[in-house]
Amino acid sequence: MNHEWLALVEEDGRAYLLQRGSGEVRVRGLGRFNVDEMLGEVAVGDNVKIGQKILRVLKPGLPEARRSMKRRAQIILAKDSGYLISRMGISVGSRVLEGGHGSAGLAMHIASVLGARGTLISVENRPEHASVGKENMDVLKDVLPEFPDWHLLHSDVTECHNEVLGIVPELDAAILDMAEPWKAVSSISGILRPGGRIGCYCPTSIQLEKSWEACEEAGLSVEWAGEVIERRWSKASRGGVRPGNQPVGHTAFLLIGVNLGSLEEM
Repeated sequence: MNHEWLALVEEDGRAYLLQRGSGEVRVRGLGRFNVDEMLGEVAVGDNVKIGQKILRVLKPGLPEARRSMKRRAQIILAKDSGYLISRMGISVGSRVLEGGHGSAGLAMHIASVLGARGTLISVENRPEHASVGKENMDVLKDVLPEFPDWHLLHSDVTECHNEVLGIVPELDAAILDMAEPWKAVSSISGILRPGGRIGCYCPTSIQLEKSWEACEEAGLSVEWAGEVIERRWSKASRGGVRPGNQPVGHTAFLLIGVNLGSLEEM
């Protein structure tokens, strides 16, 4: 039996996910307390006081799950995750591979759009990262109304070709978030359906260049390459709104290659 998950949200948006029936817990930022005694008959929309904090009780979704997620590896931010998903055509029912699962930041975004008919294959060769990512995905599975057929492969992306084909006959999309994405492009491109896309997450221009060359050598057409810059605005103390002082600048270069097959003249 799965107990209900609730999100306790501070005024600044900071969120804590708690599950009824979990007994005594220690939550960073809130302290140690008994969940069932503290929440009692509290319902969604109520306020609850824990220590000196007043928090709003909400039904959790992807935003709350991400804000409260456990982290070990650096995650792909929402600005890049959302852009990749949209630009690559990832949607309900898609079959997607992510190379480099880490703490599951990208996987959580992908899972939220795939629905129950979609398939997500996460590949991670570092057990310490995979375990943290799995914890976050297990929570998200309870939170989302629908969750895809998710597989976590403890493998290297350059060597997982046969394992992937044992799950799906082909891929609609693959996103590579790894130190040397160009090394996996050739193998993964062979599993892409016609019109399928590969996305490479490249923190440096050298990685971008090598990934670009690998896509071309694999017969993929580079559809888009660049970066996404985010600048938040804030409300000024004397009225009006203004740009924030700390924009989210460069996080990584994104490259998207598409499998168009042979374009020889008919």
